[in-house]
Amino acid sequence: MNIFKVKNNKIPGTNYKEVKKIALDIFIISKLKTKRRPYIRSIYFNKEKIFFDYFWPHLFDKNYNDKIRRLKYFNCAVELMEKSRNKPDICQSLENKNEIFYRFYGETINKEIFCVQIKQNKKTGQKYFMSCFSKK
Repeated sequence: MNIFKVKNNKIPGTNYKEVKKIALDIFIISKLKTKRRPYIRSIYFNKEKIFFDYFWPHLFDKNYNDKIRRLKYFNCAVELMEKSRNKPDICQSLENKNEIFYRFYGETINKEIFCVQIKQNKKTGQKYFMSCFSKK
């Protein structure tokens, strides 16, 4: 397991409203760069785009405490996806053979290990940011 050390720390806050506001401010920066779907470019995937289409709907399916826990790692996850060159864990989807999942691991300044999951559609080659969570 290759761990990438990010320079950001987790988003501070105990309240969902506080954490969501900071995470949305970070998201809006990448959203303003394009007129279409928001994305970031990843060094590991040779500057290919990673879209945010699945992250927000996936997050809203979670319960209140889980939303807060996952959103706190949002800025760390964005930095990891942009700058990491470390090899991720790769696994084939059991439900759909046209999907591949990549799991990147990162470490915050406070030595907390987290995971970022990216889904790739084999037919189109597009990559989607699915989730970020602590590795506990």
